[in-house]
Amino acid sequence: MDIRLGIGSNERIDVIVNTTARLHRTRPDLLARMARLAQGVAVVHPTTSLAELDDAVRVIAARGTSRVVLSGGDGTLMAGVTALARAFGEDHLPELSFLPGGTVATVARNWSATSARGGDLADRLEQLIAHPGASIARPTLRVHAECGEDREERIGFIFGTGLVAGFFDRYYAEGARGLGGAAKIVARIFVESFWGGAYARQVLDPMPCTIEVEGRALDPKAFSLVCAAVVKDLGLHMEVTYRAGEDPRRPHLVASPLSARQLGPRAPLVLAGKCIGGAGHFDDLVRDFAVRFPDGAAGPYVLDGDMLRAEVVRVSAGPVLRVVG
Repeated sequence: MDIRLGIGSNERIDVIVNTTARLHRTRPDLLARMARLAQGVAVVHPTTSLAELDDAVRVIAARGTSRVVLSGGDGTLMAGVTALARAFGEDHLPELSFLPGGTVATVARNWSATSARGGDLADRLEQLIAHPGASIARPTLRVHAECGEDREERIGFIFGTGLVAGFFDRYYAEGARGLGGAAKIVARIFVESFWGGAYARQVLDPMPCTIEVEGRALDPKAFSLVCAAVVKDLGLHMEVTYRAGEDPRRPHLVASPLSARQLGPRAPLVLAGKCIGGAGHFDDLVRDFAVRFPDGAAGPYVLDGDMLRAEVVRVSAGPVLRVVG
Protein backbone atom coordinates (compact mmCIF):
# COMPACT_ATOMS: atom_id res chain seq x y z
CA MET A 1 0.00 0.00 0.00
CA ASP A 2 1.50 3.36 -1.02
CA ILE A 3 2.05 6.07 1.53
CA ARG A 4 0.53 9.49 0.96
CA LEU A 5 2.37 12.16 2.95
CA GLY A 6 1.65 15.85 2.90
CA ILE A 7 5.00 16.66 1.29
CA GLY A 8 4.25 14.74 -1.90
CA SER A 9 1.92 12.13 -3.38
CA ASN A 10 4.81 9.92 -4.53
CA GLU A 11 6.21 9.26 -1.06
CA ARG A 12 6.28 5.61 0.03
CA ILE A 13 7.30 3.85 3.26
CA ASP A 14 7.98 0.14 3.64
CA VAL A 15 8.40 -1.62 6.98
CA ILE A 16 10.41 -4.87 7.07
CA VAL A 17 9.84 -6.82 10.28
CA ASN A 18 11.96 -9.77 11.40
CA THR A 19 9.30 -11.69 13.27
CA THR A 20 11.93 -14.06 14.72
CA ALA A 21 13.58 -11.21 16.65
CA ARG A 22 13.16 -11.57 20.40
CA LEU A 23 10.66 -8.76 20.98
CA HIS A 24 8.46 -9.91 18.13
CA ARG A 25 8.60 -13.53 19.34
CA THR A 26 7.54 -12.56 22.83
CA ARG A 27 4.97 -10.00 21.65
CA PRO A 28 3.21 -11.57 18.64
CA ASP A 29 0.48 -8.92 18.90
CA LEU A 30 2.98 -6.23 17.83
CA LEU A 31 2.94 -7.19 14.16
CA ALA A 32 -0.85 -6.91 13.93
CA ARG A 33 -0.76 -3.54 15.70
CA MET A 34 2.02 -2.26 13.44
CA ALA A 35 0.08 -3.35 10.35
CA ARG A 36 -3.08 -1.69 11.65
CA LEU A 37 -1.31 1.60 12.43
CA ALA A 38 0.47 1.57 9.09
CA GLN A 39 -2.66 0.87 7.07
CA GLY A 40 -3.05 3.46 4.33
CA VAL A 41 0.36 5.01 4.92
CA ALA A 42 2.93 2.20 4.72
CA VAL A 43 3.38 -1.43 3.69
CA VAL A 44 4.47 -3.93 6.36
CA HIS A 45 6.54 -6.93 5.20
CA PRO A 46 6.86 -9.69 7.87
CA THR A 47 9.87 -11.97 7.30
CA THR A 48 11.15 -15.10 9.02
CA SER A 49 14.28 -15.86 6.98
CA LEU A 50 16.98 -14.32 4.78
CA ALA A 51 15.17 -15.72 1.73
CA GLU A 52 11.96 -13.91 2.72
CA LEU A 53 13.96 -10.75 3.42
CA ASP A 54 15.49 -10.90 -0.08
CA ASP A 55 12.04 -11.46 -1.61
CA ALA A 56 10.60 -8.45 0.21
CA VAL A 57 13.52 -6.22 -0.80
CA ARG A 58 13.23 -7.26 -4.46
CA VAL A 59 9.54 -6.31 -4.44
CA ILE A 60 10.31 -2.96 -2.83
CA ALA A 61 13.18 -2.19 -5.24
CA ALA A 62 11.10 -3.09 -8.31
CA ARG A 63 8.32 -0.72 -7.31
CA GLY A 64 10.43 1.93 -5.58
CA THR A 65 10.22 3.46 -2.11
CA SER A 66 11.15 6.63 -0.24
CA ARG A 67 12.03 5.07 3.12
CA VAL A 68 12.48 1.59 4.58
CA VAL A 69 11.98 0.90 8.28
CA LEU A 70 13.88 -2.16 9.55
CA SER A 71 12.60 -3.78 12.75
CA GLY A 72 14.64 -6.43 14.56
CA GLY A 73 18.03 -6.79 16.23
CA ASP A 74 21.46 -5.65 15.05
CA GLY A 75 21.72 -8.68 12.79
CA THR A 76 18.42 -7.70 11.16
CA LEU A 77 19.76 -4.23 10.42
CA MET A 78 22.96 -5.67 8.93
CA ALA A 79 21.08 -8.21 6.80
CA GLY A 80 18.49 -5.63 5.76
CA VAL A 81 21.00 -2.98 4.71
CA THR A 82 23.05 -5.63 2.87
CA ALA A 83 19.98 -6.82 0.95
CA LEU A 84 18.91 -3.26 0.15
CA ALA A 85 22.41 -2.36 -1.11
CA ARG A 86 22.36 -5.35 -3.47
CA ALA A 87 18.86 -4.61 -4.77
CA PHE A 88 19.00 -0.81 -5.08
CA GLY A 89 22.74 -0.27 -5.58
CA GLU A 90 24.78 1.51 -2.94
CA ASP A 91 24.38 4.92 -4.61
CA HIS A 92 20.58 4.71 -4.71
CA LEU A 93 19.63 3.48 -1.26
CA PRO A 94 16.38 4.85 0.17
CA GLU A 95 16.25 6.59 3.53
CA LEU A 96 16.26 4.19 6.47
CA SER A 97 14.77 4.05 9.95
CA PHE A 98 15.52 1.49 12.66
CA LEU A 99 13.03 0.02 15.13
CA PRO A 100 14.96 -2.14 17.65
CA GLY A 101 13.33 -5.47 18.33
CA GLY A 102 16.26 -7.68 19.32
CA THR A 103 17.91 -8.52 22.62
CA VAL A 104 20.31 -5.56 22.63
CA ALA A 105 19.87 -3.35 19.49
CA THR A 106 23.23 -1.62 19.88
CA VAL A 107 23.27 0.20 16.54
CA ALA A 108 19.74 1.53 16.85
CA ARG A 109 20.42 2.76 20.38
CA ASN A 110 23.46 4.66 19.15
CA TRP A 111 21.71 6.30 16.23
CA SER A 112 17.95 6.26 16.54
CA ALA A 113 16.15 8.81 18.67
CA THR A 114 13.13 6.52 18.36
CA SER A 115 14.86 4.03 20.67
CA ALA A 116 14.70 6.48 23.54
CA ARG A 117 11.00 7.30 23.17
CA GLY A 118 8.27 5.77 25.26
CA GLY A 119 5.79 3.18 24.09
CA ASP A 120 6.25 -0.10 22.26
CA LEU A 121 7.36 -0.69 18.68
CA ALA A 122 3.92 -0.03 17.25
CA ASP A 123 3.80 3.37 18.99
CA ARG A 124 7.30 4.17 17.76
CA LEU A 125 6.39 3.19 14.21
CA GLU A 126 3.43 5.56 14.36
CA GLN A 127 5.77 8.33 15.52
CA LEU A 128 8.25 7.59 12.74
CA ILE A 129 5.51 7.86 10.14
CA ALA A 130 3.88 10.97 11.60
CA HIS A 131 7.05 12.81 12.69
CA PRO A 132 10.00 11.39 10.74
CA GLY A 133 12.47 14.23 11.28
CA ALA A 134 15.47 15.01 9.10
CA SER A 135 17.78 12.34 7.74
CA ILE A 136 21.33 12.10 9.12
CA ALA A 137 24.29 10.64 7.23
CA ARG A 138 25.61 7.50 8.96
CA PRO A 139 28.68 5.44 7.99
CA THR A 140 28.87 1.66 7.57
CA LEU A 141 31.42 -1.13 7.27
CA ARG A 142 32.02 -3.23 4.18
CA VAL A 143 32.98 -6.74 5.35
CA HIS A 144 34.28 -9.20 2.75
CA ALA A 145 34.75 -12.77 4.00
CA GLU A 146 36.65 -15.57 2.26
CA CYS A 147 36.36 -19.25 3.16
CA GLY A 148 37.75 -21.68 0.61
CA GLU A 149 36.11 -20.83 -2.71
CA ASP A 150 33.24 -19.00 -1.01
CA ARG A 151 33.15 -15.20 -1.05
CA GLU A 152 30.53 -13.09 0.71
CA GLU A 153 30.23 -9.36 1.28
CA ARG A 154 28.02 -7.72 3.87
CA ILE A 155 27.30 -4.15 4.91
CA GLY A 156 27.36 -3.81 8.68
CA PHE A 157 28.25 -1.65 11.65
CA ILE A 158 30.27 -3.55 14.31
CA PHE A 159 32.96 -6.14 13.49
CA GLY A 160 34.96 -8.08 16.04
CA THR A 161 36.94 -11.19 16.80
CA GLY A 162 39.02 -12.39 19.73
CA LEU A 163 37.18 -11.51 22.92
CA VAL A 164 34.22 -10.23 20.87
CA ALA A 165 33.69 -13.71 19.44
CA GLY A 166 34.35 -15.26 22.86
CA PHE A 167 31.81 -12.97 24.53
CA PHE A 168 29.05 -13.71 22.01
CA ASP A 169 29.79 -17.43 22.25
CA ARG A 170 29.11 -17.20 26.01
CA TYR A 171 26.16 -14.81 25.50
CA TYR A 172 24.29 -17.19 23.19
CA ALA A 173 25.29 -20.27 25.19
CA GLU A 174 23.74 -18.67 28.29
CA GLY A 175 20.44 -17.84 26.62
CA ALA A 176 20.99 -14.40 24.99
CA ARG A 177 19.31 -12.64 27.91
CA GLY A 178 19.62 -9.06 26.71
CA LEU A 179 21.50 -6.26 28.42
CA GLY A 180 21.08 -7.79 31.87
CA GLY A 181 22.56 -11.11 30.79
CA ALA A 182 25.37 -9.34 28.93
CA ALA A 183 26.19 -7.27 32.01
CA LYS A 184 26.51 -10.40 34.18
CA ILE A 185 28.93 -11.98 31.69
CA VAL A 186 31.03 -8.82 31.50
CA ALA A 187 31.13 -8.52 35.30
CA ARG A 188 32.27 -12.14 35.73
CA ILE A 189 34.96 -11.73 33.06
CA PHE A 190 36.20 -8.52 34.68
CA VAL A 191 36.45 -10.02 38.17
CA GLU A 192 38.11 -13.25 37.03
CA SER A 193 40.60 -11.39 34.82
CA PHE A 194 42.50 -10.20 37.91
CA TRP A 195 43.63 -13.76 38.72
CA GLY A 196 43.26 -15.31 35.27
CA GLY A 197 40.18 -17.41 36.00
CA ALA A 198 39.16 -20.06 33.48
CA TYR A 199 35.95 -18.29 32.43
CA ALA A 200 37.79 -15.01 31.77
CA ARG A 201 40.59 -16.75 29.91
CA GLN A 202 38.11 -18.51 27.60
CA VAL A 203 36.99 -15.07 26.44
CA LEU A 204 40.12 -12.94 26.82
CA ASP A 205 43.07 -15.15 25.90
CA PRO A 206 44.70 -13.98 22.63
CA MET A 207 43.39 -15.72 19.51
CA PRO A 208 45.94 -16.74 16.86
CA CYS A 209 45.51 -14.50 13.82
CA THR A 210 47.39 -11.83 11.89
CA ILE A 211 46.23 -8.35 10.92
CA GLU A 212 47.26 -6.23 7.95
CA VAL A 213 46.38 -2.54 8.17
CA GLU A 214 46.39 -0.76 4.81
CA GLY A 215 48.74 -3.47 3.51
CA ARG A 216 51.13 -3.35 6.50
CA ALA A 217 51.30 -6.36 8.82
CA LEU A 218 51.09 -5.73 12.57
CA ASP A 219 53.74 -7.53 14.63
CA PRO A 220 51.62 -9.66 17.02
CA LYS A 221 50.56 -13.12 15.83
CA ALA A 222 47.65 -13.40 18.25
CA PHE A 223 45.10 -10.84 19.47
CA SER A 224 42.78 -10.83 22.45
CA LEU A 225 40.68 -7.96 21.06
CA VAL A 226 39.97 -6.96 17.48
CA CYS A 227 37.13 -4.54 16.94
CA ALA A 228 36.14 -2.07 14.22
CA ALA A 229 32.92 -0.10 14.30
CA VAL A 230 31.10 2.99 13.12
CA VAL A 231 29.37 3.49 16.50
CA LYS A 232 31.07 4.44 19.76
CA ASP A 233 29.03 2.55 22.35
CA LEU A 234 29.24 -1.19 21.74
CA GLY A 235 26.77 -1.85 24.56
CA LEU A 236 26.88 -1.35 28.34
CA HIS A 237 28.74 1.95 27.71
CA MET A 238 31.75 0.04 26.38
CA GLU A 239 33.29 2.71 24.16
CA VAL A 240 36.04 0.59 22.63
CA THR A 241 35.78 2.39 19.30
CA TYR A 242 35.60 5.84 20.88
CA ARG A 243 36.61 7.58 17.62
CA ALA A 244 33.94 5.89 15.50
CA GLY A 245 32.20 8.26 13.11
CA GLU A 246 35.00 10.83 12.94
CA ASP A 247 35.65 9.99 9.29
CA PRO A 248 32.98 8.06 7.31
CA ARG A 249 35.69 6.70 4.97
CA ARG A 250 37.90 5.39 7.80
CA PRO A 251 36.42 3.09 10.46
CA HIS A 252 38.02 2.97 13.91
CA LEU A 253 40.10 -0.19 14.44
CA VAL A 254 41.24 -1.32 17.88
CA ALA A 255 43.46 -4.41 18.19
CA SER A 256 45.17 -5.62 21.36
CA PRO A 257 47.41 -8.66 22.02
CA LEU A 258 47.26 -8.28 25.82
CA SER A 259 46.62 -11.32 28.02
CA ALA A 260 43.49 -11.78 30.13
CA ARG A 261 45.22 -10.55 33.30
CA GLN A 262 46.48 -7.45 31.45
CA LEU A 263 43.36 -6.66 29.46
CA GLY A 264 40.57 -7.13 32.01
CA PRO A 265 41.77 -4.46 34.48
CA ARG A 266 41.80 -1.93 31.61
CA ALA A 267 37.99 -2.07 31.36
CA PRO A 268 37.63 1.33 33.15
CA LEU A 269 39.51 2.93 30.24
CA VAL A 270 36.95 1.47 27.84
CA LEU A 271 34.08 2.81 29.95
CA ALA A 272 35.73 6.24 29.88
CA GLY A 273 36.14 6.14 26.10
CA LYS A 274 39.95 6.15 26.23
CA CYS A 275 42.73 4.22 24.53
CA ILE A 276 43.44 0.83 26.16
CA GLY A 277 47.17 1.04 25.40
CA GLY A 278 49.81 -1.53 26.20
CA ALA A 279 52.53 -3.29 24.24
CA GLY A 280 51.55 -4.11 20.66
CA HIS A 281 48.26 -2.19 20.89
CA PHE A 282 46.84 -0.65 17.68
CA ASP A 283 44.27 2.15 17.84
CA ASP A 284 43.53 4.37 14.83
CA LEU A 285 41.21 5.26 11.97
CA VAL A 286 42.05 3.12 8.93
CA ARG A 287 41.07 2.88 5.28
CA ASP A 288 41.04 -0.92 5.38
CA PHE A 289 42.41 -3.95 7.19
CA ALA A 290 42.41 -7.72 6.87
CA VAL A 291 42.29 -10.44 9.53
CA ARG A 292 43.80 -13.83 8.59
CA PHE A 293 43.38 -16.97 10.66
CA PRO A 294 46.32 -19.42 10.62
CA ASP A 295 46.79 -22.60 8.57
CA GLY A 296 43.83 -21.89 6.30
CA ALA A 297 41.41 -22.53 9.15
CA ALA A 298 38.07 -20.75 9.37
CA GLY A 299 38.19 -18.59 12.48
CA PRO A 300 35.24 -17.03 14.32
CA TYR A 301 34.20 -13.41 13.94
CA VAL A 302 31.11 -11.40 14.81
CA LEU A 303 29.28 -8.90 12.65
CA ASP A 304 26.48 -7.04 14.42
CA GLY A 305 25.85 -9.91 16.81
CA ASP A 306 25.86 -12.65 14.15
CA MET A 307 28.47 -15.39 14.71
CA LEU A 308 30.29 -16.17 11.45
CA ARG A 309 33.47 -17.95 10.30
CA ALA A 310 36.04 -17.25 7.58
CA GLU A 311 39.67 -17.81 6.70
CA VAL A 312 40.20 -14.15 5.78
CA VAL A 313 38.05 -11.11 6.57
CA ARG A 314 38.65 -7.76 4.87
CA VAL A 315 37.04 -4.64 6.34
CA SER A 316 36.74 -1.14 4.91
CA ALA A 317 34.22 1.71 4.82
CA GLY A 318 30.84 0.90 3.31
CA PRO A 319 28.15 3.18 1.84
CA VAL A 320 26.91 6.17 3.81
CA LEU A 321 23.27 5.76 4.85
CA ARG A 322 20.58 8.39 5.28
CA VAL A 323 18.98 7.50 8.63
CA VAL A 324 15.71 9.06 9.81
CA GLY A 325 14.51 9.01 13.42
